[in-house]
Amino acid sequence: MNCRHCGSLLRLPFLDLGSAPPSNAYLDAAGLRRPETWYPLRLLVCESCWLVQTEDHAGREALFSDDYAYFSSFSASWLSHSQAYVQAMVQRFGLGAGSLVAEIAANDGYLLQYVQQAGVPCYGVEPTASTAAAARAKGIHIVESFFGVALAKELAAAGRQVDLVAANNVLAHVPDINDFVAGFAQLLKPEGVATFEFPHLLRMVTECQFDTAYHEHYSYLSLGAVQRVFAANGLAVFDVEQHPTHGGSLRVFAQRARDGQRAVSPAVTDLLAREVAEGMNAAPFYSGFQARADRVKNDFAAFLLDARRQGQRVAAYGAAAKGNTLLNYAGVRPDLLPFVVDRNPAKQGRYMPGSRIPIVDEARLERERPDFVVLLPWNLRGELMQQLAYVRGWGGRFVTAVPSLQVSE
Repeated sequence: MNCRHCGSLLRLPFLDLGSAPPSNAYLDAAGLRRPETWYPLRLLVCESCWLVQTEDHAGREALFSDDYAYFSSFSASWLSHSQAYVQAMVQRFGLGAGSLVAEIAANDGYLLQYVQQAGVPCYGVEPTASTAAAARAKGIHIVESFFGVALAKELAAAGRQVDLVAANNVLAHVPDINDFVAGFAQLLKPEGVATFEFPHLLRMVTECQFDTAYHEHYSYLSLGAVQRVFAANGLAVFDVEQHPTHGGSLRVFAQRARDGQRAVSPAVTDLLAREVAEGMNAAPFYSGFQARADRVKNDFAAFLLDARRQGQRVAAYGAAAKGNTLLNYAGVRPDLLPFVVDRNPAKQGRYMPGSRIPIVDEARLERERPDFVVLLPWNLRGELMQQLAYVRGWGGRFVTAVPSLQVSE
């Protein structure tokens, strides 16, 4: 396989999780009677541009289908983060009724609803019909398509260039990262700003967040790699912020390289220097990750087996993509974990891909009162423990597996 950015041959292995179905390919009852398509889940490192990437096996249409079940609005902390983002951008860049904002991968309108409330005209681009419909129900105009240069040129020609474009947790999700990034240089007004949020590869490695690897994540991003991709496709990074979301994310600010006037923030220089100091531009940084992931997987499997031997009941909360990576890598099935609770009605009544564990509503949790509740979206541990505080009322305890097995007292 060649690097999806620079074309160099990929030789350096990073992580091999065996094989699994796509992490958002939830099954319905009929699907249980049909075979699933499993793909190898292997990550490699480009030693030329240091872009970490998933080995190609499935196209974007297979992964981001019309019935895509991830809806952003079911996390209260993510909504708060998004609202704060809108407030900050309106203030920083002087956005108002005469401005135009777009979001690429607008999902269910979780962010653009706050742009509307601020009185700023906006629209979203979203390829999945299920989430696009939810956004339209909020009164948000959605262009239902995948984004790239062709669509950006079409929008620009229609007078829809933007002052600000947001791209949250989508840069890692695109197979043709060059075409995707180049589209932003077309979509922005000359003085426009693009912001991108994505999990920071440095945090993934240092905190063993191996379950953030799945087929829908084509790339795993450092600031250095992103800066190189942007520079090759008409964008220039001028600022960066670090946020705690998704286990540790970067918010990168970019402008058109040919006419952007904003000075580069010291935060960019500082973080690039830190990445170099941590060794992210050298092969040894990526060695040993496999063994650490194996230890997490083995500890989690041992916990479930021990609980079963002792007659203790275990359930899980949050039918998240990262949970599917963990469950399939650890070989967990309904005998060890009989159900997963999720608040999203689009997931309830369906089954986790691969493991085929049923997804149920929260009433099942209150009714069965398990001894342990595994919080699969460990990045929301604090939010979920507060939301599910009643579990402690019957002596239940919370468990997270990543970055190491933790059982609450």
